[in-house]
Amino acid sequence: METIGASKYTQADDRIIAEVQRLFKTEGPIPLHAPTFFGREKEYLVECIDTTFVSYVGAFVARFDEQVARFTGAKHAIAMTSGTAALHLGLIVSGVVANDEVLVPALTFVATVNPIRYCNAHPIFIDSERETLGMSPESLASFLEDHSELRDDGYSYNKGTGRRISACIPVHIFGHPCQIEQVKALCEKRNIAVVEDAAESLGSLYRGKHTGTFGKVGILSFNGNKTITTGGGGMLLTDDDAVAARARHLSTTAKRAHKWEFFHDAVGYNYRLPNTSAAIGCAQMESLPIILQKKRELAAEYRTFFATLDIPFIDEPRESQSNFWLNGIILSDRAHRDSFLEYSNRAGVMTRPIWTLMSKLPMFKACQRTSLENAEWLEDRVINLPSSARV
Repeated sequence: METIGASKYTQADDRIIAEVQRLFKTEGPIPLHAPTFFGREKEYLVECIDTTFVSYVGAFVARFDEQVARFTGAKHAIAMTSGTAALHLGLIVSGVVANDEVLVPALTFVATVNPIRYCNAHPIFIDSERETLGMSPESLASFLEDHSELRDDGYSYNKGTGRRISACIPVHIFGHPCQIEQVKALCEKRNIAVVEDAAESLGSLYRGKHTGTFGKVGILSFNGNKTITTGGGGMLLTDDDAVAARARHLSTTAKRAHKWEFFHDAVGYNYRLPNTSAAIGCAQMESLPIILQKKRELAAEYRTFFATLDIPFIDEPRESQSNFWLNGIILSDRAHRDSFLEYSNRAGVMTRPIWTLMSKLPMFKACQRTSLENAEWLEDRVINLPSSARV
């Protein structure tokens, strides 16, 4: 994506603010992404209370699992308390253990990387692509070629550290599918499990297949700012029966089924989604097609508007269909990025930069990384605009 000089962008700032206010029909504060409730959420919550099933035992949990599995095409969908919890369990059931290494983009939200440390494993930061914002297959291939070796036990090891490289976490940034098939092919050659972070991409497709269903496991998020929400929540997706069974078991404190006895056969986690949250999720899933349609309509209006300003709009990649969770543009440099953030937020239009690179955070500064040229370029320029579904 090419950009132009900051002076021309600066002249357009007032027009951008006015356009956002026009799209959302208000001059008052406009949030980045607000939840949308217009379905049966209240009705389902009352049913939870009336039946007293408010914890993770309840009909709505199973219904929510089934709805998401059907929508995404995954064989199994297992609701969790958060996308972070789902990713943590996804790493565990994919075989990540202490002192392993996990490949992950430097340009992502911190919740992608924290679960690696929960496993006492080590992140290795890979560069991104400018088009998709996701992990660069070229950067990944170069790292694996230069720094990994496949040993007799069938696993890949880091030639420098001697540690096993057990997993890779590609991320679909802002709902835009990354080049997941290329990433998966590179990892399969080296017996590296793909744990797909599709937290932001419910409703996004790559070559007609839903994100989160390419890897050994995938995860979704239903946090309050996502395309649909359960207040807080996530989902683990997999087509592997054994992986699904183990994830369900570990997510419910690893308790063996019994009418009265408490016996736990592993270190488990209290990660299953409560029935009340799942009830909201069921109603939200019923509304999802309309929400996705409205978000595509908003993206189309942004696309047309920014073309008149010659400002790059972050569009869905080739061979992909994005949910346009967050709409973004690319400014000329960090100075203009920062001035526009200050100006727009002061005007009551919530805008946000892309995240600080994970490799710059104090707890991850010592981690191995590739050249991060593209990630740094994007970090300096990307702005997210209000993206709520206008229903």
